[in-house]
Amino acid sequence: MEELFYAMALTRISNFNYATALELYRTVGSAQMLYEHRNDIGDILKDCSPRLQEALKDWSEPMKRAEFELRFMQEHQIRGLTLMDDDYPRRLTECPDAPIVLYYRGNADLNQAKVISVVGTRQMTSYGGDLIRRFVGDLRQQCPQVLIVSGLAYGVDICAHRHALENGYPTVGVLAHGLDQIYPYRHRDTAARMLSQGGLLTEFMSQTNADKPNFVRRNRIVAGMSDACIVVESAAKGGGLITAEIAQSYDRHVFAFPGSVDMPYSAGCNNLIRDNVAALISCADDFARAMGWQQEAGRRHALADGIERNLFPDLTAEEQAIVAQLQQANDLQLSVLSVKTGIPIGQLSALLFQLELKGVVKPFAGGMYHLLK
Repeated sequence: MEELFYAMALTRISNFNYATALELYRTVGSAQMLYEHRNDIGDILKDCSPRLQEALKDWSEPMKRAEFELRFMQEHQIRGLTLMDDDYPRRLTECPDAPIVLYYRGNADLNQAKVISVVGTRQMTSYGGDLIRRFVGDLRQQCPQVLIVSGLAYGVDICAHRHALENGYPTVGVLAHGLDQIYPYRHRDTAARMLSQGGLLTEFMSQTNADKPNFVRRNRIVAGMSDACIVVESAAKGGGLITAEIAQSYDRHVFAFPGSVDMPYSAGCNNLIRDNVAALISCADDFARAMGWQQEAGRRHALADGIERNLFPDLTAEEQAIVAQLQQANDLQLSVLSVKTGIPIGQLSALLFQLELKGVVKPFAGGMYHLLK
């Protein structure tokens, strides 16, 4: 709780942007240590500018604001997640401008094995709505465990959230404001449902309005916490395109549904495909095949149909030990696997690579390994 408090205060210190704050946080190791060395930060960070050193000396107002926010969080069952927390979205930690603190209400696992973002125009057409309905429904049949992320906005966002709920998928809305409000207000009923089948996530404290710059900041979280970004409909310019471009900069997979050249809200998607920013998909099957998720789905169907398969043939004793640990608790980090198996990290990395080639495990962002069942 102490680290959360200091991390919250750090985000309120003015005179430097959040990317600089993140760099400081990662370099020093914790917000609490930054506070403890606020008067001699130049001794720790030799390239710290005099202006920044001066800004870091006064934490009085930021700490008051953090105290206020902690009370609000306790009253409304809001969790604070710092970069140090296991529940912080591990994919997001790879991004150079990840938020130091996230505020979260909900029950979804933000580190689910498969996470996708669905984005697009606020002026969604019936064509776009039908694409989302079919895509989510068909994907549910192939990949039953997927977290769907979007921005709770009008059009594509809210449509993706609602179809996720209807199909039993957890869905998380990333907000451009604090958790003391819902914007747009008319989406409050859907947001309430998401609290028990997904959640609401933001980097903004309460009493933060949905100002225009906050939406771009919100978009980087939508892109960064996902394995893939899917653009359904977009005009030649729009927030969905910004999210897609951010996702590409983070080395995430980007996909887009094509549309008629005469449809204004397909222009953005067509341009993404033309410029090789996004891969063209027309259905959930295209997407699952491109992501390599179809093979996992086929394996599950084979097991469900009673077809006997030896999933782990010809494994060495050390490989079997790794599999045994992943069978007990799937999605483990390399360092954790090393401790549990007693295999040195260097040797373990080589063994995991062999298991990946054999189709037994799959690596995920953040140094996690997933057992393919």
